[in-house]
Amino acid sequence: MDQTTSDLLTQTNAGAPMGDLMRRYWVPILGSDEIKEPDGAPVRVKILGEKLLAFRDSEGVAALISEFCTHRGVSLFFGRNEECGIRCSYHGLKFDRTGACVDVPSAKGQEQVMERMRIKAYPCIERGGIVWAFMGKASEQPEPPALEWCTLPASHVFVSRRLQQSNYLQAIEGGIDTAHVSYVHKYEVDIDPMHKGVKALDYIKADGNVVFEIEKSAHGLTMYGRRNGDLNSEGIADSYYWRITQFVFPWFTLIPPFGDHSLGGHVWVPADDENCWAWSINYRPDKPLSEHELGEMKAGFGIHVKYEEPPAGQPMTWRPYKNKDNDYLIDRQAQKDKRSYSGIFGFSEQDASLQESMGPIQDRTAERLLSTDKGIVMARRMLQEAALGLANGIEPPALAAASHSVRAAGVMLPKELDPKPWARDKIENVAGKPIYSI
Repeated sequence: MDQTTSDLLTQTNAGAPMGDLMRRYWVPILGSDEIKEPDGAPVRVKILGEKLLAFRDSEGVAALISEFCTHRGVSLFFGRNEECGIRCSYHGLKFDRTGACVDVPSAKGQEQVMERMRIKAYPCIERGGIVWAFMGKASEQPEPPALEWCTLPASHVFVSRRLQQSNYLQAIEGGIDTAHVSYVHKYEVDIDPMHKGVKALDYIKADGNVVFEIEKSAHGLTMYGRRNGDLNSEGIADSYYWRITQFVFPWFTLIPPFGDHSLGGHVWVPADDENCWAWSINYRPDKPLSEHELGEMKAGFGIHVKYEEPPAGQPMTWRPYKNKDNDYLIDRQAQKDKRSYSGIFGFSEQDASLQESMGPIQDRTAERLLSTDKGIVMARRMLQEAALGLANGIEPPALAAASHSVRAAGVMLPKELDPKPWARDKIENVAGKPIYSI
């Protein structure tokens, strides 16, 4: 990849082609429970290079505004959340959830002063336990996100987020890459309570030479990773095990499921060009998650993490407690003993250790890709084409909520069967359809 293309794909501030593209979609901001109480403490959050402030106003409505007061640039984090607005602690200016300045105590009755003090604000909705904001032009606001987990009752879904100290692109490429499961997660799947004890692990471990087929669709990309199924008496597979991963444009991935464990997915959202928010989701379409499952997720098993403890009185950093500052607590003996492929425990920590090791922004001009990187190449191309197309007035993909109704799958199919027509029938328009998992 040349440097110009790399810059286009990785730079997400407003005005950059990729930044403008991402502002055409609803953006996950923070968990709904992080601003649980009306008139509660506001929360700082950085998204797409913008320093913002989230809060819930007196009417219980989630809000997202610029962190800084227009008067003298003071952080409104130190302001008062009261009576449907944030009041700056410096000179008392007050802003409501629409960004309107509704009071300037030192200029009472001067409407023109209040209008001049208006602050940036973004409309918010809540779905799937997440506060989402639309950061683009009001006239271009799309339908709310409609991935299956966004539409389920709260009892059916668990979401968490963590800060990853790398550009979003190398994180999302890991979510697309099903081949690495046969390596870095090879031993973790045997001990993790949200993955262990399923037949799929036999095929994943036995065949690391994954063959890929990729299909472009209305929602983004469907990636078919083929491994050999059970071998006959002659040592030849009569069927293929397909792990079907979904990339829902521009930043969602859906993970092929494992047995009867809950379904999973991610969202990879730039905080800025050198950090991203990695959202992890588990859900069951047909029933609530059990208390046991929720306990495992809250304890950091599966795709979730245990967090770094902040100093007393300080806000959460959302960094995993295994992070680059402590080398992710790598255990070289466990690596030698084949208890952990990389010596690091935890799915997300394993991925983060490798993706962060590339540097804040990977030097893609030096990489040498393999056939197993086919999905990554196509995702990069799709992002690039959409960003350049938008600059030329071409609407980007997956704005229609109906296109989001897809699932990932793990399925055994006869060798002669093409998985693409099968997938279009079984794991698109998924409402009421069975889950396909081994």
